[in-house]
Amino acid sequence: MSGHTNAPSSYRNLDQIRIERALISVSDKTGLLELAAALTADGVEIVSTGSTATTIRAAGYDVTDVAAVTGFPESLDGRVKTLHPGVHAGILADLRLETHEAQLDELGIKAFQLVVVNLYPFVETVESGAEPADVIEQIDIGGPALVRASAKNHANVAIVVDPANYGEIIEAVTAGGSTLKLRQKLASLAFEHTADYDLSVSAWFTENVYDQWQDDTEALDEDVTFEVAEEEDDDESPFPEGLGIEVTREAILRYGENSHQAAALYVGEGGRGIAQARQLHGKDMSYNNYVDADAAVRAAFDFSEPAVAIVKHANPCGIAIAKPNAPDAIASAHLRAHACDPISAFGGVIAANRVVTLGMAETISEIFTEVLVAPGFEPAAVELLTKKKNIRLLELPADYERSSLELHQISGGLLVQETDSFEDFSSAGWTLVAGPEVDAVMRADLEFAWKSCRSVKSNAILLAHAGASVGVGMGQVNRVDSCHLAVSRAGERAEGSVAASDAFFPFADGLEVLLEAGIAAVVQPGGSVRDPEVIAAAAAAGVSMYFTGERHFFH
Repeated sequence: MSGHTNAPSSYRNLDQIRIERALISVSDKTGLLELAAALTADGVEIVSTGSTATTIRAAGYDVTDVAAVTGFPESLDGRVKTLHPGVHAGILADLRLETHEAQLDELGIKAFQLVVVNLYPFVETVESGAEPADVIEQIDIGGPALVRASAKNHANVAIVVDPANYGEIIEAVTAGGSTLKLRQKLASLAFEHTADYDLSVSAWFTENVYDQWQDDTEALDEDVTFEVAEEEDDDESPFPEGLGIEVTREAILRYGENSHQAAALYVGEGGRGIAQARQLHGKDMSYNNYVDADAAVRAAFDFSEPAVAIVKHANPCGIAIAKPNAPDAIASAHLRAHACDPISAFGGVIAANRVVTLGMAETISEIFTEVLVAPGFEPAAVELLTKKKNIRLLELPADYERSSLELHQISGGLLVQETDSFEDFSSAGWTLVAGPEVDAVMRADLEFAWKSCRSVKSNAILLAHAGASVGVGMGQVNRVDSCHLAVSRAGERAEGSVAASDAFFPFADGLEVLLEAGIAAVVQPGGSVRDPEVIAAAAAAGVSMYFTGERHFFH
């Protein structure tokens, strides 16, 4: 038996565990011989499999074949090698427990203190264009079992899945053993490794094997029939039964929403959003910068016209559009968005849905701005803005696109919904319920207000005039307060403006706040049991009111 299993019980409580026996089975031979040399120099017994054992032995280092440990030869073309109690008991034994130590002695099994495994090259095989049968052969079975067993028992075993960590193990060997802190770190990396691997296998299986099965069943002889229980047809559902979410850590952020929270940015494969934006200038993006930038882009890209949204704490404090043929339209849109609430715009995040011009840059250079994100920048605009140290410039991917589904984490799971959007938007389906039909100019303002309101946190009220927000009431726990907030921020500009409400008015009191401020028209979803009294209030004031039949909550 190794010195570890025969050590006195006090040794079990030590943070540092001497490495006396290692199991190595790797597809990627990078750094293998350097590791074998270091282990051999320290007297570590190396147990290995297949080509790994051959490589180590050919380099002149002693190695014990796993078959000598299990008493069972590698079989089924190498499919079965390490799936044996002689291996897994040596990995899973918790030697802090005297009973586990006694059982190993009784079974004549020696413990491992180090397991080095990396898995079959499944992803690389898929990317090579290999045939399905060859891809399936690269689905590792024994490897993940070894990795997970070792990671579970990290109190006793160090697990290494990446040659990049060999240096840390070599240092640990020469320093007298692996520390608990190192083993915990390596276990975390190991579970991440197997999770990524399984996701890759699952994604390939769904795309290839399941589809092939469907093709094969369609080609079956006509005499073969299946009895299938009838169930509700959900083929139209956009929601799969399982979500294989593949993301890669792109950056460790300085901190999260608050300075005591750690945070990181993960990037989804194939994503074309704010996470893939190219930073042209400025300090590293923070957690809050990303949240606000995504909210700003979401608002600006709701419009086909040149549009600018200014966001603070994930809420718009100004949104405006300009006519496409207007001189320097995007600069004009920014000026009008900024005019909505210049105080809140200080230190805000700006998004434009057009290339940032020098004219727009000249205005922004006079305003403290955290982030400016756009699909592009004129060279002169970049030259000017990069003179400001604190502004961050982000260039969106050329094919920017929001995901069709949105995910929201809750304790124990995820909520998934279709993205709220204005594709094929038209106000033709609105219903006039009070006042006269508005003219084309006011209808355009109502359409703008309705689109803009969607980007405001509920309860949301937005006042607009001439294609620009003039007052925003957001995130209040009752709609009356949102109305008061929108009116107070608009001030004199409320007179003659139009109003949009993201959901119905439950009572007439909120609408009355707007009517007293002099709004000229209002658009809202309708649907309250008190719609008649709300309609009556608008009609009594001679104000036009439209029902859209849909709401746009945003929490």
